[in-house]
Amino acid sequence: MSDYFVHESSYVDEDVIIGKNTKVWHFCHIQKGARIGENCSFGQNVNVSNNVIIGNGCKVQNNVSIYEGVELKDYVFCGPSMVFTNDLTPRAKYPKGPLGYKKTILNTGSTVGANATIVCGHNLGKWCMVASGAVVTKDVPDYALYAGVPAKQIGWVCECGNILDENLECSCKRKYKKGSNGLIKR
Repeated sequence: MSDYFVHESSYVDEDVIIGKNTKVWHFCHIQKGARIGENCSFGQNVNVSNNVIIGNGCKVQNNVSIYEGVELKDYVFCGPSMVFTNDLTPRAKYPKGPLGYKKTILNTGSTVGANATIVCGHNLGKWCMVASGAVVTKDVPDYALYAGVPAKQIGWVCECGNILDENLECSCKRKYKKGSNGLIKR
């Protein structure tokens, strides 16, 4: 008996590692070589492509495909129907395969809202937040709040998810200061 749950309607290919207490719900497909951490949750109709690495405590909502070349660090949240890409110039007749995929990393605690798109080759900083419907076309700094098409920074967010005030302080009492890649905790 395994120490994780996979719904009977889902498929898990060979050579997959799924961590303890992870739950894979209805109509999902976890493809060969995927590595998934502990305490993750995958909603209905999630596809995890070949060789994708997913950290601990990640939550992937319904209808998300995580393509080869995308990596989720710990505690990443992917909202319903958000989209990843892995090829900037795809052609059906001229597939590039894994060597042509652009790497995309979502760092610890980052959040992507429903129906947002992350264009490949761009990384999301720690604890950043991308608003629903946004289209990310450049790297997102740590703790930054991005929204719009194309997405641009509209503020800063706390690790807890609240928007920071003008002093970079949160109602939860966490305080931040500017760093080389966004904010850092004070």
